[in-house]
Amino acid sequence: MSSDHESKLQLVQAHIRVFPDFPKKGIMFRDICPILKDAAALATVTDLFEEHVRSKYPKVDLIVGLDARGFLFGPLLAQRLSVGFVLVRKKGKLPGPTVSVAYDLEYGKAEVEVQEDAVAPGQKVLLIDDLLATGGTLLAACELMRRQQVEVLGCVVVMELTELNGRDRLKPHPLFSLVQY
Repeated sequence: MSSDHESKLQLVQAHIRVFPDFPKKGIMFRDICPILKDAAALATVTDLFEEHVRSKYPKVDLIVGLDARGFLFGPLLAQRLSVGFVLVRKKGKLPGPTVSVAYDLEYGKAEVEVQEDAVAPGQKVLLIDDLLATGGTLLAACELMRRQQVEVLGCVVVMELTELNGRDRLKPHPLFSLVQY
């Protein structure tokens, strides 16, 4: 890894703030808000994502961002790649005809959806979010894309909580994370 790449990763890590015991005791919440308010850090995240995508995926049709923090990084990456951006939202948040997938949460169920005409069969997409924890939401979004006959090239996230093994749940979809905890 080049020293330039390493210094970029260090800049990103330096802008992730930790809040112990949030939202409940025992959780170490990692906050990306400092990245968003610092132009250099935000550009660096976008640079690192762009470098990865350009080196691994010569043909990407769309970036698909997950509700809600994938909406922060996804459009920036899509713009850099000169491709479109698609929203995957929580159920009931998108107008018009939608397709949805239900998935299990730690305590209950949730659903994600995409507008029916947001993607076309055969398109190649990358999914993006801020965090991979258990992988439930990203896995549901991958299933949503599969149902739409779209090829998921991979998933990209800013942070990965490795002890929760979300990466394993996403297989066979490749995962790229900038920072691992």
